[in-house]
Amino acid sequence: MRILKEQTAGLVIDIQERLFPYIHDHEAIARNTGILVQGLQAMNIPIILTEQYTKGLGPTIEPLRALFQPLAPLEKMSFSCCDDQPFSDELMKLGKKFIVIAGIESHVCVMQTTLDLLEKNFIPVVVDDCVSSRRLNDKKMAMMRLRREGAIIGTYESVLFELLRFSGTDEFRAISKLFK
Repeated sequence: MRILKEQTAGLVIDIQERLFPYIHDHEAIARNTGILVQGLQAMNIPIILTEQYTKGLGPTIEPLRALFQPLAPLEKMSFSCCDDQPFSDELMKLGKKFIVIAGIESHVCVMQTTLDLLEKNFIPVVVDDCVSSRRLNDKKMAMMRLRREGAIIGTYESVLFELLRFSGTDEFRAISKLFK
């Protein structure tokens, strides 16, 4: 099954200042997620940004926060984004089928959100090199379970080029620059 641009939304889950330094391979996660977000934006794909208990975990890290200005993140207290009514309302308003997911932590908020999206008949696309946990094994176990449950697993580059479909377009040129 192909991921189709017109039927896709993005979701960046809880990449926040106070937890982020403890995340496995956090510098690569920040870089890769930044490229993913810019690529989705270049294709005019809507993206939802969430923050878990902002008072305790702080805001979204810079430079990701700057990519979303002036969009305000949706704050939540639930681990699954789907258990938060403002998120569910926003997701339904977008009316998209494929949800491209980046964020932390893989084995908590990312996994629970993905499982709930599957239950609600969305097609989650978990971007492996844009998700992580404090411990690598927690990420590995989450990704194994999500694959087994039916989520699509990809990399930021493969997902962006699948959404593009064609070279030679303005979108292709904009996104190709992100990989240099």
